[in-house]
Amino acid sequence: MSRPRNTVGAYEAKTRLSELLEEVEQGREITITKHGAAVARLVPVKKKTSEQERRAAIERIQSLAGGLSLGGLKIKDLIAEGRR
Repeated sequence: MSRPRNTVGAYEAKTRLSELLEEVEQGREITITKHGAAVARLVPVKKKTSEQERRAAIERIQSLAGGLSLGGLKIKDLIAEGRR
């Protein structure tokens, strides 16, 4: 039975760690299995975001939240209701 190319067993991962890390640096994700079950993933570290990307994300969040309301309810009352 063949396994997917992006999956390696724990022993193989231990013996080939340097090689696997090189592949991850190139953008590949690798799943590590133990007795056939996935237990970990090696994934590339995300690059740092620029200030412009952060600002754009904040604007998207704010625009999504802009139309939300509690329909006349007060947050204090909702908290009290949750404690009952």
